[in-house]
Amino acid sequence: MDSLSQIVLGAAVGEVVLGKKIGNRAMLWGAIAGTIPDLDIISNLWLSEVDGLAAHRGISHSLLFSVLGAGAFGWIVDKIYSSPYHKHIALLLRSLLFLSVIGGLLTLAITTPPKLIPALGAIGIGVSGYLWMKRRYVTHPIDKPNATLQEWMLLFFWGLVTHPILDCFTVYGTQLFAPFSKTRVAWSTISVADPLYTVPFLLCLIIASFLAKESRLRRTVNWLGIGLSCTYLLFTVFNKQAIDRIFVESLDAQGYEYTDHMTSPTILNNILWHGAAKTDSSIIFGKYSYFDSDREITFYEEPLGDANLAGIENHRTIQILKWFSDGYYNVIDRQDYIQFNDMRYGRFTDDNTSPDNYIFKFNLRRLGPTDVEMLESQGGPPPGNEAEIFEALFKRIRGIE
Repeated sequence: MDSLSQIVLGAAVGEVVLGKKIGNRAMLWGAIAGTIPDLDIISNLWLSEVDGLAAHRGISHSLLFSVLGAGAFGWIVDKIYSSPYHKHIALLLRSLLFLSVIGGLLTLAITTPPKLIPALGAIGIGVSGYLWMKRRYVTHPIDKPNATLQEWMLLFFWGLVTHPILDCFTVYGTQLFAPFSKTRVAWSTISVADPLYTVPFLLCLIIASFLAKESRLRRTVNWLGIGLSCTYLLFTVFNKQAIDRIFVESLDAQGYEYTDHMTSPTILNNILWHGAAKTDSSIIFGKYSYFDSDREITFYEEPLGDANLAGIENHRTIQILKWFSDGYYNVIDRQDYIQFNDMRYGRFTDDNTSPDNYIFKFNLRRLGPTDVEMLESQGGPPPGNEAEIFEALFKRIRGIE
């Protein structure tokens, strides 16, 4: 799921574990715990892009990491608060979290190059926020939290483990059993960003944060947010079962023969779904919205395009991309480069004339008869076409072709 959802979930479980004892600091450390698994993107600084793709949502999103990390991070925080300088360290950590949140928001808002602008903006806001907090709080005593080492470990365990479990509900999936298995657990019931999951949850968390830590209402509101989010997740599970039946019935009715199939919701909703089916030589795909006039889905079939991988089909980069896409892919020759499309996400619109219409794609360059490198990965609308793409998405959600 998106970073905001993970922060909210981590803060809410932190509140459950220690909110009554230490108030909003439980939310703060829970939010940090909920963010830690996604810090695996730091590995992109030294890994190639394709290796970074394989590493993301790997060991840091595993059950093993949740257990070991809970012990390590819980011990570190306990030591921080045992230090006579804990108030300075705590303020620094608050500012780092603040910097992380602002940086994420700016990155979302400003997606066009150069990325230097949101980075500098985030740093500036984070530094100024730290200086303000230092002036406001360092001159006042900050009590040591009334929490034991075991309680800190418990807070970090739930903050860490709920992160990959939530990610399992997306089509991207997560390597929950790493390093013992590279299988990506992906139930594909919810979009990686869904306001109906996040917004009510966030509102409950914000309200709870303004209530006294001893207040029963505070705990009730926080549990209300957790309950609403879990109820919505449960709804997406049952909704996916219904959608799967609709896709299978439509595929069978139209006489398609296939070896496997999958469905996943499109971005920001659980109403419009994308479905894909595999054959030995092609990918069949289409969309269905609950607002469509009937259940007869219009499918499109495209060749896998494996001929475009001649000589490099066994290259490690290609094998990683096939593993990452779970075999739902097609390959296009773009003359100057090869485009590998992850068909679990499909196309923005039904226009099949533009190779730029694929949602998640990887551009590759041949280095020789048997060698290839990944130039870049591209996800989301092409720069400059965001408004047009999202307008088409919202129309399709409403059943308008």
